[in-house]
Amino acid sequence: MMAVVLARGSGRRMQRPDGGATLSAAQQAAADAGAKVLMPVGAGTPRPFLDYALSALADAGCTDACLVVAPDHEAMRARYAPDRCARLRVHFAVQAEPGGTAAAVAAAAPVVGTRPFLVVNGDNLYPPDAVGALVDLDTCGLSAFTRASLVHDSGFDVARVARFAAVEVDQRGWLTGLREKPPTADLSASAPDTLISMNLWRFDASVLAACHAVAPSPRGEYELPDAVMLAVAHGTPVRVLTASGPVLDLTSRADIGVVSARLAAREPRL
Repeated sequence: MMAVVLARGSGRRMQRPDGGATLSAAQQAAADAGAKVLMPVGAGTPRPFLDYALSALADAGCTDACLVVAPDHEAMRARYAPDRCARLRVHFAVQAEPGGTAAAVAAAAPVVGTRPFLVVNGDNLYPPDAVGALVDLDTCGLSAFTRASLVHDSGFDVARVARFAAVEVDQRGWLTGLREKPPTADLSASAPDTLISMNLWRFDASVLAACHAVAPSPRGEYELPDAVMLAVAHGTPVRVLTASGPVLDLTSRADIGVVSARLAAREPRL
């Protein structure tokens, strides 16, 4: 199974001092370069966050990873060269301009071809069971987390959870809607059993086509939730699986210490 890893983000929030977090020289260099996914984390000898993410994908049964990157990605290409990765074949797809998450997935089309594939955020680390459930699925799907799970297992506060897309499903477990970044004042978006998307998907060629066809959002970007709902409107069923377990989210400097503590006992294997 191929996993498309959205790794182009510049990490602007990582470049701003946040909560008084002090970075090591290596961490500061990653922040200055806008290479959030290469931020060194963990205990002992820190490793790039992406090492842990790729290792977890291999643990879940993925054999290939396509990193969607910016044009200036030489450091990433060198780090994940074939002779350094025994468990995954790492491919690269260049997203020339930061035009949104649907545009990022569309950029991977020459690599994924017609095969089903997963889509994950490069700055998230997901529970292997949540990824593995999508690997084993026989249709398009989304592993969604309850608000209660994200608060309890991941340590997110309610306001942070409310910034993610809320998932709407029918009684049979099929996706019917996505509310991107619902307002915190919307109580239904903050209910403990509300399902939340952390951008952990299984797609096929129909969703890839929708990523190419979707119209830009009011923000002027091609958004993945819009593309998914376009595919659903044209008859693509998307199964929603309820997932649990911790999701690590490396968004700002304040996250580095939390993420490093959670990864202290892990040794990524590429």
